Amino acid sequence: MSEELGEREKEVLRAVVQEYISTGGPVGSQHLARRAEFDVSSATLRNVLADLEELGFLEKPHTSAGRVPTDRGYRFYVDTMVRLKDPAPRDRELIHAGLAHESGMEELLSEASRLLHSLTRHAGVVVTPRPDVAIFQRIEFVRLREDRVLAILVGQNGQVHNKLLMVDFPITSDELLKASNYLSELLHEVTLEEARERIRTELDQEQALYNALTSKALKLGAAATDLQTGERVLIEGTGSFLEQPEFADVERMRALFKALGEKHKLLSLLDRVQRAREMQIFIGTESEFSSAGDVTVIASPYGSREQVLGTVGVIGPTRMNYQRIIPLVNFTAQVLSMALDKA
Repeated sequence: MSEELGEREKEVLRAVVQEYISTGGPVGSQHLARRAEFDVSSATLRNVLADLEELGFLEKPHTSAGRVPTDRGYRFYVDTMVRLKDPAPRDRELIHAGLAHESGMEELLSEASRLLHSLTRHAGVVVTPRPDVAIFQRIEFVRLREDRVLAILVGQNGQVHNKLLMVDFPITSDELLKASNYLSELLHEVTLEEARERIRTELDQEQALYNALTSKALKLGAAATDLQTGERVLIEGTGSFLEQPEFADVERMRALFKALGEKHKLLSLLDRVQRAREMQIFIGTESEFSSAGDVTVIASPYGSREQVLGTVGVIGPTRMNYQRIIPLVNFTAQVLSMALDKA
């Protein structure tokens, strides 16, 4: 694609994108001619703008208006023109402070989405880990009533899942403690999916090989690990779209909020980031929000080198400050990963 554009065309495209991001208004040749980097006439710039429009990098929102970037124009700008720097020291301090490792996983993930919304003024989004890929660490049982027990499953990265169990057999508090110790040892450092399989294997052999207490423990373990495996999406700051002129149109806003409400589509998109194991940027029609238009998703995976746990990112208008927001998302993912590793 870059071969299609000469240096002047690239500089004009860069200027149009930056001006539009800054002002939100269409950019015309006379406005560009006043910029210091251009020493050519307004007529020459008008011809360049027309060429860029013909190539699909710019478009006219109205017949007599200036130009604005298309999805293709933004993509070219992001891929070849954005000069990325580390986040500002103050932003780095806020992210480090907000994602202190003393917090639990749920608090850290919620704070990550809140921080990104606060720093970017766009919607912060976090995909929490699926329970079935979490590495199991221990299980605890707490009696609530005679026939009810709370199972607490703790993952290696601080992930906690609680499940209320209805118990149809007698079991004492001492037996619950022994069941907890037995299952924690049996299932230590395996995924939830592997834990289920291990319990099924033990149950198949239980009649001949194990005593009554082991039978009770395995039944409790089977019920406790029968969790919903769907990922959860945390979104903070969707109201920020109301501040953008691009979404003043009621129908466009309705389409956007409908897309945000269809969590399975958002999960499908962000799952591509986890599979790629690196930051991804979806501009306009490249994302699941094409019906709303003018939406960009910037997301990065978090976790460890061995295991990607989820995704953290920003959802905002295509007219966003990519130069600032891309490093913020990337840095947040890095700090979140380190915080979870220490949790």
